[in-house]
Amino acid sequence: MWLSKTIALRQRAERESTAADMGVTTIGGGSASVMTKGEQRELEVFAPGGLVWQPQAGDTVLVVKGGTGCQEQCVVAASTAGAAPEGLAPGELFLYSCGGASLYLREDGSIAVTGGGFAEGDWESEGNLTLAGEVELNGPVTINGTLRINGSLIVNGQPYRPCLCG
Repeated sequence: MWLSKTIALRQRAERESTAADMGVTTIGGGSASVMTKGEQRELEVFAPGGLVWQPQAGDTVLVVKGGTGCQEQCVVAASTAGAAPEGLAPGELFLYSCGGASLYLREDGSIAVTGGGFAEGDWESEGNLTLAGEVELNGPVTINGTLRINGSLIVNGQPYRPCLCG
């Protein structure tokens, strides 16, 4: 009798529990552990299609419950409070990493990229392209139009000095 009442109470509590909880990630990664009302371990992490994301320890995350009796749980999002750039407008997208790299897609059509790195494959730019910081190009480079260099040009490790002997 006691056992059946205990089981019934537990099942009732599971049915009446919320379908989602906020929690803090205790172990980050693709199989995260999150502290909600208790620690939930090895939760699968989901993100929007085309985006791969893994929470870090200490992130505030949203845990969604599903399945029979809400026993299946997964992490679906992290709090981004305080990470948005000042003036982020509705419809804009700001993608960032813990290392400081970011990609900001603005409503006016411009794109701001922050951080070092490299780009592979074919790139095309219509309109103005401004590169700040150190830029390294490997392989064939074709420029159609005017190239302006404000600063120095290094060729094969040596400063380029044009012949003015003319």
